[in-house]
Parts: sequence; C-alpha cells; structure tokens
Amino acid sequence: MTTVTDQTEGIARLTSMIATAKRLLVFTGAGISTASGIPDYRGPEGVWNTRRPVFYDQFMTEHDARVEYWKQKAEDHEAFGAARPNAVHRAIAELQRADRIELVVTQNVDGLHRVAGTASNLLVEIHGTNSLVECQACGARSEPGGHFSSFQQTGEPPICDCGGYLKPATISFGQQLRSVDLARAFEAAKRADVVIALGSTLSVTPAADIPLEAARHGAAYAVVNRGATEHDRSPFVTLRIEGDVGMIFPAAVTRALEH
Repeated sequence: MTTVTDQTEGIARLTSMIATAKRLLVFTGAGISTASGIPDYRGPEGVWNTRRPVFYDQFMTEHDARVEYWKQKAEDHEAFGAARPNAVHRAIAELQRADRIELVVTQNVDGLHRVAGTASNLLVEIHGTNSLVECQACGARSEPGGHFSSFQQTGEPPICDCGGYLKPATISFGQQLRSVDLARAFEAAKRADVVIALGSTLSVTPAADIPLEAARHGAAYAVVNRGATEHDRSPFVTLRIEGDVGMIFPAAVTRALEH
C-alpha cells in the first residue's frame, strides 16, 4: 500500500486510477457530506456523540421511543432540509455520465447522491434514506413532509392507513439491512475493476466489507479520508490518501475525464 499525505501527489495518483477504470465502485461515508452542512456522523457534533440512539425494537414496542425517534428525525429534517450536493456528489455524477460507474454505495441517508443526479439503478443507499417515510407493516413509502407536519402539530408519531408504524426509511440501530441492497452491492463489488472509498472511517460492517470484497476480486482499492480508517492496515488497500476528500476527489475526476 502507498500512503500519500501530499494533496498534489494524492490527486495525481488517484487521477491515474480513475482514468483506467471501466467499472468503478464508489463507496461513500459521512465525510463527503460535511461540505453540504451535514455533520459527520461520528464527528464531535455527529449523532453518534450527541444523541441517545433509539433502537428498532424499542421503536416497534414503545410509544415513548417512537416519540423520541420522531423528535430526533424532525430536528434532522429541519436542519438538513437546505442541504445541497457538493463537488464530491457532482463528481460522482460526472463519472456516471462518462459511463464509468458500476455502482455507488453510500452509508449516508441524506439523499444527496440522488439530488446530484446519480441514477437509482446505479445507487445503493445501504443505510436507507431520510427522503422517504416507510410503513413498518405494509412497506408503503411516501413523501416525508406531511408526516413531519402532522408530528409537529400533534406530537404523535404518524400511523399508516393500514395501522402500521411509520418511520423515515433509514436503517435504525438494531434493524437489519435490506438483503436486496446487500446483494446488489456485493455482486457489483465482484465486477468492479477499481474501488474508491470516500469520507468513511470504514468501521461499520457489513457495509465496510463491500469495498474489501471488490479488492479481494482483483480491483485496485483507494481510500480517501481525513483521519484514520479501519482499512488503513489492510493488505487489500492499493492507495491511501490522507486529506480533504472535497479537494482531492473532484480534482482527480476532472483530470481523469480529460484523458
């Protein structure tokens, strides 16, 4: 593994990897959305350090837990409602338009990849999305605005017409990931020739196993992040770039697509 801390060298090395990629798997974490005003999940102001999590079994069995969950999500809905895609999201969409993307797998629930133009058939939101609300009984999905308005007016968690509990379509603590999303991600990993992890500590499994799966099947593997990651000592990592993903990745994409 080559570890690079100089930004200019990092951009040059990453440019070379992207320029040769025909089936690129991009794996993104919370670090790519900080420039859009969304706190890093595990950063000092992130949810991991500032909130008591509501576990899925609590949500499904305790009214007070459902109230607390909707309070937290209402705060997010208001705080992040103005968030817009940044240069990293747009660069990934550019790679899609250049027909280089095999799949984008994101740990983020902010929906910004979709807003930036990443197609749904090329995107797996492995931890779900805040951009929809889902019934936990019948599976029906709907737009979130009306549900949040109802909760803010009544203080009561919304209920589906079928009687099931509604919650934003994210994966809660203790809730299983969707098997179809995992299957899509791991199958794409086997086909990828280059995999790039952006803005993730790569500490949450099984999501973090997806880029490793690509590397195990022969893909060159680059990790770009500010701060340590769980894959820093992995023999499967080809290139480790320490630095600001928002400065490094878009510049590398622009140069690679000029080739």
